[in-house]
This record gives sequence, structure tokens and C-alpha cells, in this order.
Amino acid sequence: MDKDTNGKVEGISRRDFIKASTAASVATLFSGTGHVFAGGGDAMRVGLIGCGDRGIGAAGDCIRSSENVEIVAIGDLFQDRIDSALKRFERFGESCKVIPETCFTGFDAFQKVIASEVDMVILATPPHFRPEHLAAAIDAGKHVFMEKPVAVDPVGIRSVIKSSDLAKEKGLAIVAGTQRRHQAHYLEVMKRLQDGAIGEVVGGQCYWNQGGLWVIEKEPGMSDMEWMCRNWLYFTWLSGDHIVEQHVHNIDVINWAIGTPPVSCMGMGGRQVRVEPKYGNIFDHFAVEFEYPNGVRVLSMCRQTPGCASRVSEKVVGTKGTIYTDGSNGIIEGQNPYRAGESPNPYVQEHTDLIASIRSGEVLNEGRQVAESTMCAIMGRMSAYTGKEISWDWAMNVSKLELNPRYDFDGRIAEPIAVPGQTKLI
Repeated sequence: MDKDTNGKVEGISRRDFIKASTAASVATLFSGTGHVFAGGGDAMRVGLIGCGDRGIGAAGDCIRSSENVEIVAIGDLFQDRIDSALKRFERFGESCKVIPETCFTGFDAFQKVIASEVDMVILATPPHFRPEHLAAAIDAGKHVFMEKPVAVDPVGIRSVIKSSDLAKEKGLAIVAGTQRRHQAHYLEVMKRLQDGAIGEVVGGQCYWNQGGLWVIEKEPGMSDMEWMCRNWLYFTWLSGDHIVEQHVHNIDVINWAIGTPPVSCMGMGGRQVRVEPKYGNIFDHFAVEFEYPNGVRVLSMCRQTPGCASRVSEKVVGTKGTIYTDGSNGIIEGQNPYRAGESPNPYVQEHTDLIASIRSGEVLNEGRQVAESTMCAIMGRMSAYTGKEISWDWAMNVSKLELNPRYDFDGRIAEPIAVPGQTKLI
């Protein structure tokens, strides 16, 4: 299905397109097909690439989501991560069938996990590596669960979209870690939005404002590359900055509600609190205005500052009402008021939906939608870093930005801090 230059879907209205996709998601969520097996109930053999907390959490969610799922191979850059994962996997019992021969380390560990007779892989390394890992998995004919975000630069986004299109041709499933797309109260509210509950969307806001996160200090004898990869949150080339790594969740909800990516953005941000070298080269706050078709404007705000108020939510304003969503609430105010009930665990549900789609033969493919939402966040970062207005068309089709340092454990790696008005737009 193609889109025109304004981001509209050819042949059907934007509302009908999103209405149909939301209805499909709701049907998957409540279909009860999570335990339908293809091939006579064969086990789903899963490989994990990236053995940090999120990777181990995703593997556990995958096991809990459906019957007859096994973790059979794991890979990470570092051996201590492998050792930690194996210890934590003990609670999975017979669902963990990892053996020493299917544990891999190094920058090529992903290739070895993919080659380990797995049916599906979980991609949970720092986001920088996602495009290469996704391409390898799809080329090898594997289904994929990949954590968000899915790239850190426009070149990576184009790679992810190419891989997602290839997955469609091959009949391979891709589900992303944008779990709100599988969360019952989000699905119910979005269904009502597309049924006209708040009229036409005219604006909105989205937020991920919170305190600080963990940080890894550089130890004596630790190379720049090792430290960066262990302290990956704080380096743009690895995480994309926190507007990409974290705030992409909220931006994705706005894209979902409006039904198309923005046409342009203007952002600002900086390093006000986290200024020490241990915080790498990322910013600690951003504010971005996204302009969508028909003049719809959305304020995006994210911050990681200790001691400040938190807000992680989305607000969509329409001509007949307003939607408010966050991790536990889905509320419509206005002419058609509604309050959603509780949702099953969305981190588990996304794996239930993925595996059900594989076993039914009607595979989900969320690759393009998460790539587009990731690109929105990248656009916001690029605008804030440079002080320039960024258009969607330029970012998607012209920008040559590719954040690719040397994979070198011996040399020094210098990562500059962006200065608006001085940092060049590439």
C-alpha cells in the first residue's frame, strides 16, 4: 500500500486505513489464538540477541506469552552478560534450552544466533545495531521481535524499511517493542477515535518527562568502545539520544492517532544538568513542535532530570473531544465520554500477538510503522542539535546522516556534543 507525498494512503481515507489496522489489532488481542500451533504444535525456537535487562525481560515475556516456546541460543558483546543471562534464565526451567555451544559473544554474535536453527529472534541490543541485525534475520528467513527504537539515523531507517518490505514478500513476521500498540485500553480508545468520537484531530501533546537513569562509570583499563557499549544510553550513536530511545513511545501514539507521520518539525534542547563526561554526548531535555498534514500541530516534550515532576502521557485534541492516554489510563472527554478498563500486561501481549500471527500464517509486520515513528524522533533530535527546521521528505529521502564509529576496542573514540547553530545538518 503506497502513500502520496502528503503521507496519505492512496485509495482509502486516512481514517479508514487506521480504523482497519486498529480493528485488526483488537481482533488479534481478543481472538484467543495465542495457543494455536502450526506444524502440529512444534516448539517455537527463539534466539536472543542482546542480553541486557530488556533482552532478558523480553525473553521472559515471550516464554510467558504462549505455549511451547523455547529460548535456544543467546548472544551478546560481552561474556559477563551471557553469564548473567544464563543465571537468570534458570527460572525458565525447561523453556530454556541454551547450551554452551549456543552462547555467543562479540560483534558477530548476532550472526551465530541467527544460524542456530532458530525460528524467531529477539533483537534487544542498543538501537545502533538494529538495522544490521534485522537485515540479517530477514535475509535468513527468521521471524523477528525487535525492541524500539529501530535505528539512530536516517540511513538506518531506510535499511529497516527495506528489510520490512522484504519480510512482507517472504511472509515473515516483525513485531516491535512499541507495546502500546498491543495494550487493550490504547486499542479501545484508538478504535473510538477512528469511529469519530472526538471528531477531526486538530492538535495534541506528548510527554516523557522523568528523573535520571542508571549510568556506568568508566573503570581503569576499560576501552572507550567497551565503556560506550556498556553505558550506551548516553551516546547518540548507540541510543539515538533519549528522545529516540525513550520518547519514541509517545510519538508513536501520536502518529497512530493522526494516521500519518508529520511533514516537518522544529525542536530545541540541551544539556542543563547532565554535563559530566559520564553522561556521554546526549542532551537531557528536548521540546519539539511537529506539524502534521492539514496544519495539525503537536508539542513533544521529554526530559531526564532528577528531582523534577514526571509526566509520561499523550493527549489528542479533536473538534468534539479530547483523548488522554498513559500507561494505565485511556480516557475520552467531550461529546462521547469513555473510560477504558484495565489492560493485560502489554509486554507479554505483544509476544502473544506475534506468535499467534506466526502460527496462524497471517503474520504481523510492524516494521514500517515503527521505522516511521523512530524517524520522527530522529528528526526532532536533528532539529534540536542543529537549530534547523527539518522536513519529513528531506529526512527520509535526502539526509546522509549515518552514525558509525570504528568498532575498535583499542583506540580512542571522540564523540562531540551537539551545539545548536554550529552543528551541521547532514
